[in-house]
Amino acid sequence: MQYAHWMKLIIAAISPTRSRAKSGATATLAADFLARASRYLPCEAQAHGSEAALLTWLDRQSARTAPVLILLDSRGKQLSSEDFAAQIGRLRDSGTQSLVLAIGPADGWSNAARARASLLLSFGAITLPHELARVVLAEQIYRALTILAGHPYHSGH
Repeated sequence: MQYAHWMKLIIAAISPTRSRAKSGATATLAADFLARASRYLPCEAQAHGSEAALLTWLDRQSARTAPVLILLDSRGKQLSSEDFAAQIGRLRDSGTQSLVLAIGPADGWSNAARARASLLLSFGAITLPHELARVVLAEQIYRALTILAGHPYHSGH
């Protein structure tokens, strides 16, 4: 399916041990959901060794619009799947070229990173390991894009 407005969606994770993020059952599952989501929008996953590395990478992105940053943070806003889809749809339709959804470092995001984010997003008060957070985020991205496309995946789930 083609959208009138093209936007690239990136899952970024702060992972000092980047190799773990690329193998195992959770990596396979996250990759599967991102591949499904790529039917609707270009999607990719990245690992950065530190928060500073992620922020430096963001600063170096050159495009017509600056990347929009959404941080996963336990102190963030909880959204329903429909509200998350609407958020992605608004960004896509407003001409955003790059949306970065980032999973933070083990000790949480710095105040500077939180201030830079367009949204702090929480999956609830529970703490998830990075690998599982990646799967949940990838699935929610896929779910959001199917909601926007009117695909029946979301119905009854």
